[in-house]
Amino acid sequence: MLYRLGADFVVVVHFAFVLFAVLGGFLVLRWRRCAWVHITAVLWAALIEFADWMCPLTFLEDWFRERGGEAKYHSDFIGQYLLPVLYPDNMTRQLQITLGLLVLVLNVAIYAWLLRRRWSARH
Repeated sequence: MLYRLGADFVVVVHFAFVLFAVLGGFLVLRWRRCAWVHITAVLWAALIEFADWMCPLTFLEDWFRERGGEAKYHSDFIGQYLLPVLYPDNMTRQLQITLGLLVLVLNVAIYAWLLRRRWSARH
């Protein structure tokens, strides 16, 4: 039972990380000090997608599930939990790269808007 709770906790943390990587730029609008943490998260999330790596949180969840007698899954977090809701087919390499680019482009746009807003406030 504890291993299952551990696996479920990792899923919640993993989901929170994905949300932070994708949308955390909006938090930077309010709390500028979290920018360096967010930029690091964005770069890590994009690297995972571009390099076709499995996130360490996925390995941790699998470890908990195996110890708890549950089956582990054989894809990454996005492929297991998010894509089945959004896209019924399996994740393709092209889709992974698209997701990585989406994270980068969205956050570059947020930071550009933030910097432009900050610059115009000074001038």
